Amino acid sequence: MRFAKYTFTCAGIWGLAVLLPFYALVDVTGRRYAPPVDYPQFFWGSFAVAVAWQVAFLMIGSDPARFRLLMIPAILEKMGYVATLIVLYAGGRISSLDVQPVLPDFALGVLFMAAYVMTGKRAS
Repeated sequence: MRFAKYTFTCAGIWGLAVLLPFYALVDVTGRRYAPPVDYPQFFWGSFAVAVAWQVAFLMIGSDPARFRLLMIPAILEKMGYVATLIVLYAGGRISSLDVQPVLPDFALGVLFMAAYVMTGKRAS
């Protein structure tokens, strides 16, 4: 149980630390691509959803046994992003620089899966 608690709490803190600065970094993001002000609903909407998931990770970390079923969509959130970046990269739609976020998200997805399995054995 301690593994799941630590994994999800750290993931939530890490995610908030990484995502929240983007709300103030619109100019930096717009240097390589079309400025986010051209599509604000996608830019800020995506970040709002991602931030909400970080809060969900913190909730799971607070009581992994109680929120065990929420680990399933958490795994899908991580692995869905990983799969999306891999497909975009394989299709030549993003650069190798843009696919780099796959690494921490894949690692967290694997840790989330391990936490889910370990939490289930503990509950039995």
